[in-house]
Amino acid sequence: MRLPQHLLDAIQEEVERIERRRLVQAAGQITERYRAGNFSHPALASDAARAAYLAVRFPATYAANRRVFSEIELRAPHAAVKSLIDLGAGPGTALFAASEAFPTLQQATLLEGDDHWLRMGKSLAVKSAHAAVRNAQWVIEDLRSGFSCEEHDLVVISYVLGELAPAGAEAVVRKGWRCARQFLVIIEPGTPRGFSVVNAARVALIATGAEILAPCPHQQECPLALAGASTPERAKAAHSGDPGDWCHFAQRLERTAEHRQLKGGALGYEDEKFSYVIASRQSVPAQGARIVRHPGRHSGHIHLSLCTSAGKIENRTITRSSKEAFRAARQAEWGDVWEE
Repeated sequence: MRLPQHLLDAIQEEVERIERRRLVQAAGQITERYRAGNFSHPALASDAARAAYLAVRFPATYAANRRVFSEIELRAPHAAVKSLIDLGAGPGTALFAASEAFPTLQQATLLEGDDHWLRMGKSLAVKSAHAAVRNAQWVIEDLRSGFSCEEHDLVVISYVLGELAPAGAEAVVRKGWRCARQFLVIIEPGTPRGFSVVNAARVALIATGAEILAPCPHQQECPLALAGASTPERAKAAHSGDPGDWCHFAQRLERTAEHRQLKGGALGYEDEKFSYVIASRQSVPAQGARIVRHPGRHSGHIHLSLCTSAGKIENRTITRSSKEAFRAARQAEWGDVWEE
């Protein structure tokens, strides 16, 4: 996956405003924070830090959002997403991804508590090829102190809930769901803590009657969360945000030369790991199981780890003797649906 060229060009313009030495230093600090599991935006308080974020983190969060939105395309192909509201929008990452995923998108509202991010997001948006992005309504509003939220087809809460206290996060989820005419999307980093945040939101949503569109093929308790809390030691770890095992996925994205230089990376790509849940107002048709780990490919068989419609984790071995299933397993990837 790669950012659209108009967005790459707009980001490059922002990056070139910053002295190179300051940009490299800020990019290094951002990378260190993310490796340490600190995903908060408040630390991005300078122009250099925000520009560095656009260069080294924006592409990854864009890729995660675009991948998650593709699940709506696949699971609800007849849904027309015409309006979107992003709660805690940052520089508008989710909107840019949604404009590529949903050609029906006509109207967007973005709520963000940091005026600097709003100004930067607007600067990127005016260069977009999509009218819904150029004409988006940007609103300064801090989710911690309450917010106004009219109904929209799609509500997005992306890389935000982990920055809030648990009670505040649940309040945002419940209010976001009330504002969702069709779908609510929640995305967090693919870490144990990020998964814990997403799973807590999933539990709250199911309690309100929401249908889970993806990734879960069931409405029951998450079997990975249950596995992580199956002993007193693991229960304690789960409470602290480290469940021992967790549901997450990965999206590969192409790195630009600038991206590689600022991150000091040799590879032309990176994999963004994320956890997510999509809630739907409509009943969800059966989808089969979800592949929750990289398939283990061997000469005569392929090992799949599946989250099944029965709400259990099942390890399944597909042998070469099962020709059609083996052929399908060879093409299967982590995060795909597997017919049960």
